[in-house]
Amino acid sequence: MPLAILLIERGGSPYKGMWALPGGFVGPDEDLDACAKRELHEETAVDAPFLLHFANFSAPDRDPRERVISVAYLALLRSDLVVPNAGSDAAAVRWFGTDELPPLAFDHARIIEAAVGSLRARLDDGEMIFRLLPERFTLSELQAAYEAVAGKRTDKRNFRNKMSGLRLVRETGEMTRGPHRPARIFVRA
Repeated sequence: MPLAILLIERGGSPYKGMWALPGGFVGPDEDLDACAKRELHEETAVDAPFLLHFANFSAPDRDPRERVISVAYLALLRSDLVVPNAGSDAAAVRWFGTDELPPLAFDHARIIEAAVGSLRARLDDGEMIFRLLPERFTLSELQAAYEAVAGKRTDKRNFRNKMSGLRLVRETGEMTRGPHRPARIFVRA
């Protein structure tokens, strides 16, 4: 499972037809968190129960229309459970792997780089990685999610020792059933 970014194809100027992060302008009676949730939903039909503010972007020339300061958020969602649909000023919406991004509008490549860096810096605190997993999971599923965010493979034994040492997971005493070798089922500790 590779790490993916949800992008919109811009339906209007500037950068019409280019891919960009969902976003927009804050309303006069709206706080920043509410604006981020609203814009994500308006442009992609995706509801994110959890958004994390990770950075601000304020270079004077980042938007050709006027001076724009972006307050950037990230949401972690399982792409297999989310069905995005283009809305408002988005012509299309699509998941892109972080290693296969198209040319992007504005300074969105820089924002994505900062988002991935912020996510990777928070990887070991446990809060973020569990948002990519079902409530009950195997250690192999946890390792696959971890590797997708980290962007690199990890040794199976070292990973399991690390998770045990961090005390982030707890065994349920149950095992998976199916055509493959049974695996222990875990939940977040």
